[in-house]
Amino acid sequence: MSALLHEIRLFFIALQFFSRCPIPSWVGFEPQWLQQCARHFPAVGLCVGAFAGLVLWAALWVWPPAVAVGLSMAASIWMTGGFHEDGWADSCDGLGGSVSRARALEIMKDSRIGSYGALGLILMLGLKASALFSLAESDPGLAVLVTLFAHAASRAAPVWLMHSLPYAGDADHAKAKPLATQANGLTLAVAFGWVAATATLLLSLQSQLLPSLLLALLVAAGLTLYMQGWLDRRLGGYTGDNLGATQQVVELGLLLSFLALLNVF
Repeated sequence: MSALLHEIRLFFIALQFFSRCPIPSWVGFEPQWLQQCARHFPAVGLCVGAFAGLVLWAALWVWPPAVAVGLSMAASIWMTGGFHEDGWADSCDGLGGSVSRARALEIMKDSRIGSYGALGLILMLGLKASALFSLAESDPGLAVLVTLFAHAASRAAPVWLMHSLPYAGDADHAKAKPLATQANGLTLAVAFGWVAATATLLLSLQSQLLPSLLLALLVAAGLTLYMQGWLDRRLGGYTGDNLGATQQVVELGLLLSFLALLNVF
């Protein structure tokens, strides 16, 4: 029972860290929990995806798909405070040009957004909106389920990076210091377990999604490994911004994968 209670506490710590959601006062806090809670990142994504999916489903009853998708994306960004989008923009600024490793790390620490970051955000949000719009227009129920799955599964990718790569910046001065500590095998296994549970839920609701799901998981794995290799070559590791960027890339890849098979069949 104490082990289960500890995991529940870790989930709430992760939820508090990556969203605006309030958590119960009985949860408490210990500094080491911030690193341990990484195992529940996909569970936080499940909550964010459920909220965004609910907004999408409700909005589709009142407004056309374009408006419903905009409201759904706004809801997810509001819930997370744009945490991952900020990491994507900073990573685009730092790694978009041909600057040295030291200069790239310096740029990513700057709170101001540059041209690469602005262009990256426009393209990322535009592509996600386009993919969700096409899904919602073709099959509203599928769009809701894919929103749920994409948010959950994409958050396992940063956990993989935390397990596979060292931290590239100054860990003592990291903006998100808990993310500067390497994730162990148990953390990775639990994170993947959340993805498997979400995939099982998806198939229980629509079993015909198995081919799309398999393709999406392959694409997600490929994009995660690509980001790992690129960050290793470019920085020799990852930063907190790079984790957010990877989540965004994998989320977009998942959306596009489901849409690709929907268009083919």
